[in-house]
Order: sequence, then structure tokens, then C-alpha cells
Amino acid sequence: MLSLTETLISIIMNIIIIILMLSGTFFIFSSALGIIRFPDVFTRLHAATKAPTLGIMSILLATFLFLYGSHQIVSGKLLLAILFIFLSSPVGGHMLSRAAHKANVKPYLRHREDEYETYMRTKNKKQAK
Repeated sequence: MLSLTETLISIIMNIIIIILMLSGTFFIFSSALGIIRFPDVFTRLHAATKAPTLGIMSILLATFLFLYGSHQIVSGKLLLAILFIFLSSPVGGHMLSRAAHKANVKPYLRHREDEYETYMRTKNKKQAK
């Protein structure tokens, strides 16, 4: 028979797991929507890297808490996966966007200027002198 505090901790743990799973699902769904709806490569890359990073990390954290709470398993692989995704996904998106910019893929500009292009022009002018 479980005591009152153990039951309360179990209920709170399940609520936290449910919230993490729902928020992860929301972030991944909003990322898929952003990939479909955004107009150019750079905004789609933003949607494809930022939101899924949060979504996958929260789902993996919910899995870690479930395994720890239900079976008393501390999974180092899940923690390493969270760390790896946290570090590699945004960096990969940044490198892809730089490669697209260097390949002369123009961003969708409505009311703003391509600041990276002007920076690279001034940098190249300074180097040419």
C-alpha cells in the first residue's frame, strides 16, 4: 500500500510527464506547420531547427522522468541524446543557412534589408584594400 505522499508524488510526476509530452507534441506540430507555411529557405530552416529541438527535448525528458518514476531507471542515453540534440540541431541549421546564403539563395525580404549581405560586402571591401 502506498502512503499519501508517495501517491501525491506519483500524481505530480504523471502531470509533469503529460505536460512535457503535450508541449513536445505542440512544438513538433508547429514546426511542421512552419515548414509548410513559411516563404523561403531561411525561415523554413528556423522552423525546422528551433521548434523540433524543444519538442524532442521535452519528449525525451518526459521519457526520462517516466522511466525514473515508474521503473527507477536512470537512462544516461536519454540525457546524452538531449544534450546532443540541444547542441547539434541549432548549429546544423545555422550552417545550412550560411551555405544557402553563400550559394546566393536570396531571403524573402518584405520590410527589411539583408544585413548579412551588407556585412559581407563591407568586409570584402576592407580586405580588398
